[in-house]
Amino acid sequence: MSGGWRPHAAWAGGLALAGAAWYASDSLRHRREQRHGYELRGGGLDVREDGFLAACEALTGAPVSEGNELEVLVNGDEIFPALLETIRGARRTIDLETYVYWRGAIAVEVGEALCERARAGVEVNVILDAVGAAKMDRDLVRRMREAGVAVAFFRPPKAYAIRQIAKRTHRKLLIVDGCAGMIGGVGIADEWTGNAQDPDHWRDTHVRVRGPVVRGLQGAFAENWLEATGDVLVGDAYLPALEPVDGGGPMQVVRSSAGVGDTEVEALYFLAIASARETLDLTAAYFAPRPAFVDALCDAAERGVRTRVLAPGRHIDKGFVRTAGRAEYERLLACGVEVHEYGPTMLHAKTLCIDGAWASIGSVNFDNRSFQLHDEATLCVRSERVAARLAEVFEADLAVSEPFALERWRRRPVRARAAERALKLVRREL
Repeated sequence: MSGGWRPHAAWAGGLALAGAAWYASDSLRHRREQRHGYELRGGGLDVREDGFLAACEALTGAPVSEGNELEVLVNGDEIFPALLETIRGARRTIDLETYVYWRGAIAVEVGEALCERARAGVEVNVILDAVGAAKMDRDLVRRMREAGVAVAFFRPPKAYAIRQIAKRTHRKLLIVDGCAGMIGGVGIADEWTGNAQDPDHWRDTHVRVRGPVVRGLQGAFAENWLEATGDVLVGDAYLPALEPVDGGGPMQVVRSSAGVGDTEVEALYFLAIASARETLDLTAAYFAPRPAFVDALCDAAERGVRTRVLAPGRHIDKGFVRTAGRAEYERLLACGVEVHEYGPTMLHAKTLCIDGAWASIGSVNFDNRSFQLHDEATLCVRSERVAARLAEVFEADLAVSEPFALERWRRRPVRARAAERALKLVRREL
């Protein structure tokens, strides 16, 4: 009996060592924790010029197309009518992908709209992330399938693939007839309805697009659909010829997936921040930047760019992410970055606007999950009109947000500092 515990201890020790080895090997992807960032070689870039778009295209592999139009939609009161109108206008195909599909009246309304189109003969495909949509009403899933909707759950958790649990699809996409699309941050749940009027109704931004860039949205959906089902979506119903829209501008859809090394959206954000010359407005639903991104924001502020960050306030649904992000506020404020926290409700929008001319709107948060772990997609546009609209929205958000001053921040309670330091240690997993 005296030695009976030793085999168990050996097994426990072996498992611990194996776990530590897996963690260490997995951490090789996170060189940004050691402040290894990017440098621009070959001269500076201006987001207003074609050289910047060429750099984005070369770095991410995402083609830039001309002749696209975009409509900015703010909060559920604008987003859901547009989403339902787009679905109900489908004649041949609907592809819907979302991380969050929960419960409530809007969840049912969207489901019923998909069912109606499927019964009318439209091919309807839906990708639901198996973790993000865990709270979805399974009876609604059953009704959708009975109506002819093809529903696939992305990467259901499996004991033999434990490392895949953190690697979700965070994309929010809608493509109809291969020629109209939507992308942004909104989930399908009652939390996103309304107009951010109270803590029960969240603040978000989405866009609706037409033009050749819709092919990029279709590609992002098709990539996840192939993994989830083994089906390749082809033919004119999914990939029609897309004519440029008169007066439309250049856009691209940048998508990324978890893997070793730097993802496309991570490289894109570094490039955009490094190219800023006048203004940089970042809205981040989850703001937990690694050191290299803090360096990039500080570098922008120190070269004279008005750099502003808008993050969630006390109504955030994941308070630990807010605490981890706050660990960097002092350094950001000290180098001249303006930091604000949104007051009325949960801020779930994800936008980046540079120099009043270029913007990114999609599902990308300013944290390691988006940059390294999740499948993400964002729509990038060079348009002073779109940038001006996003600037209006940003200023309206700042009007109901709390700004932080360096000296006041330095007087925060000791317990807050301790919590920030503790969560900073696991920031790369947030």
